[in-house]
Amino acid sequence: METKQILETIRMIEEEKLDIRTITMGISLLDCIDSDGEKARAKIYQKITTYAEKLVQTGEDIESEYGIPIINKRISVTPIAIIAGASDDKDYVAFAKTLDDAARKVGVNFIGGFSALVEKGYTKGDAILIQSIPEALAQTERVCSSVNIGSTRTGINMDAVRDMGEVIKKTAELTADTQGLGCAKLVVFANAVEDNPFMAGAFHGVGEADCVINVGVSGPGVVKRAIEKVKGASFDKVAEMVKQTAFKITRMGELVGQVASDRLGVPFGIVDLSLAPTPAVGDSVAHILEEMGLEMVGTHGTTAALALLNDAVKKGGVMACGHVGGLSGAFIPVSEDIGMIEAVNDGSLNLEKLEAMTAICSVGLDMIAIPGDTPASTIAAMIADEAAIGVINNKTTAVRIIPAVGTKVGDMVAFGGLLGTAPVMKVNKKSSAEFIARGGRIPAPIHSFKN
Repeated sequence: METKQILETIRMIEEEKLDIRTITMGISLLDCIDSDGEKARAKIYQKITTYAEKLVQTGEDIESEYGIPIINKRISVTPIAIIAGASDDKDYVAFAKTLDDAARKVGVNFIGGFSALVEKGYTKGDAILIQSIPEALAQTERVCSSVNIGSTRTGINMDAVRDMGEVIKKTAELTADTQGLGCAKLVVFANAVEDNPFMAGAFHGVGEADCVINVGVSGPGVVKRAIEKVKGASFDKVAEMVKQTAFKITRMGELVGQVASDRLGVPFGIVDLSLAPTPAVGDSVAHILEEMGLEMVGTHGTTAALALLNDAVKKGGVMACGHVGGLSGAFIPVSEDIGMIEAVNDGSLNLEKLEAMTAICSVGLDMIAIPGDTPASTIAAMIADEAAIGVINNKTTAVRIIPAVGTKVGDMVAFGGLLGTAPVMKVNKKSSAEFIARGGRIPAPIHSFKN
């Protein structure tokens, strides 16, 4: 039986693109706070480069010894708005550059945490950080940014929603030479979680330990191959097959996390078992849904298929590991999923259907290119819609939209690597400007009162 399981795992890795998508080291920067911004940045650089000095090498060693591909090694830090807010600095671009320098020094591909949590209002640090985002992302290579603008307990901060529409537009303009790449590193959340290892939304929550290791597992190809084995069977059998497969995937993630934790002398945090696709053929969440019987993703039945997938993945993961966290489900980033790209180009998948799917999936409107002339108020309204889905349904939702300057519907924009290629999608032309101009807060839903 053991030999069979070993061979099965080898097949998953070699033929079905099973991998550890990321090992992410979360580092608290709370002890780096200083009223002198320069001193705070020196402490930040020192702490990150000390704690993460052996992160990349450890990941490579585990990959070599166990034969398990580990695609990314990353870092998340305490939201910088909290850290920099104690300083007298008037903008935080220098803090972003410090993060970038530290990430480059230790060799990770991304560092997350140029972030602010403003679901109920702004502090001085929050306001400065949000104003700094466009320049920060334009002047750095590896820094990722996120802003949480709503939660089920507090409602939606519509002032922040309005501001983030403007920030996304400005970020796109400042990174127009890379087709708005800065926006691919910027996520706007509702109900953001503190232990998410996936970029661009990762940050190290204030409730976390000083340093932890979180693992993000991915295996869309493995799940698709599993469903192929029950072709024509009832949904009960499909769900059971997905659950069993998620169990195996999560076990592998836990093994890698525990080994990395032991070698680095850092506590093991969580396994995030999100099915994160890549542009590679055979690594698509869309193709999983189509294997269930849909001619193409986006047609009627897509949301139901995604609901089954997401639920079965979570059930299998929770059985396999006592510390499942992060987002854990299925991601539907358009540019990073060859099946999603095909469906958009075919006309089967549009923004409205994607919005419906976000009520079910792990995140939300993810890695979607839209025409560069889309008004900031329209982008803000997209954020508001997604936040409403998250707040009402008590789940995480997010928006990672790229208004690609100089493009029109049907054009293709290329970001490279795991970020892929995105078809520019049609946006409703009717104005949301008056709606967004109201500002204030959309109150928390009645079911938020649980005390």
